[in-house]
Amino acid sequence: MSVLTSIINSLPGAVAQGLIWGIMAIGLYITYKILNVSDLTVDGSICTGAAVCVMMIINGYSMPLALLGAFISGMLCGLATGIFHTIMGIPAILAGILTQLALYSVNLKILGKANQVLNASKYDLLVSLRNVKGVPLYENAILITALLVLAIIAVLYWFFGTAYGCSLRATGSNLNMSRAQGINTKMNTVFGLMLANGIVAFSGAILAQYQGYAEVTMGRGAIVTGLAAIIIGGAIFGKISKNFAVQLLATALGGVVYYIVYQIIICIGLDADLLKLLSALVVAVFLAVPYIKSYYYPKYKKKLMKKNIKKEGAANARN
Repeated sequence: MSVLTSIINSLPGAVAQGLIWGIMAIGLYITYKILNVSDLTVDGSICTGAAVCVMMIINGYSMPLALLGAFISGMLCGLATGIFHTIMGIPAILAGILTQLALYSVNLKILGKANQVLNASKYDLLVSLRNVKGVPLYENAILITALLVLAIIAVLYWFFGTAYGCSLRATGSNLNMSRAQGINTKMNTVFGLMLANGIVAFSGAILAQYQGYAEVTMGRGAIVTGLAAIIIGGAIFGKISKNFAVQLLATALGGVVYYIVYQIIICIGLDADLLKLLSALVVAVFLAVPYIKSYYYPKYKKKLMKKNIKKEGAANARN
């Protein structure tokens, strides 16, 4: 009974944190699903957004300006990866790793030390771990993050419906055909990386406010969490509709499901040190499913058809 109570008590926090990571997953969705680019910059840019936001708030800037600064800093991270990839010809994965590696030093310089505390009692923050339950609705962290998710989805739905947004989607769908149609695919790739990492950094800024601190290692393993959210959300909610907004919402909800499972694992007493391993295995399994289905299912279906034909032939011979 105590375990069940512990799980129930931890659910509000899991939902709030899941929605914040869902915003990060939406940013990753742009590169992974729309641009068809494997971008590992997110492990660094989420921390950059958090660091910029925390330091701006500490130095007297308003919270909206700090969030804007975080978003712009994330776009600059994406720009660096885009330049490495499109202008310097470095493969996307390696370009992301190089930017991520450089960002560790950048983030350390921004923070001034390994971590910086952001006291919710001292500063006017958008969300806080303290405001998960037992507070007015306008202060509730779950409601605020849910509204942020819906606002981001609405803006992205509008943007990707514009002519330029459609050219971005075309770039990811068929690079050569887009180039043949006169689309500047290099510029689109750079802008897509900038937009994605801007959203990721924005989620880092929200996360830093929620947990009350920023540290240089907070983005470690973010790519796995983001992919888990995309895959879980697509598997559970993505089948409802192929509408772009629904797919983005499914991605955000995938982050919520991931963190609820995360909290359940902690509450039932499993070793917390194994959580990243479990996350990696979940992502690996879901990524392998399409290949397994395409490779093994046709062979199984063919074998099954042969068996059925033999059975029908034997039945006809008896008759």
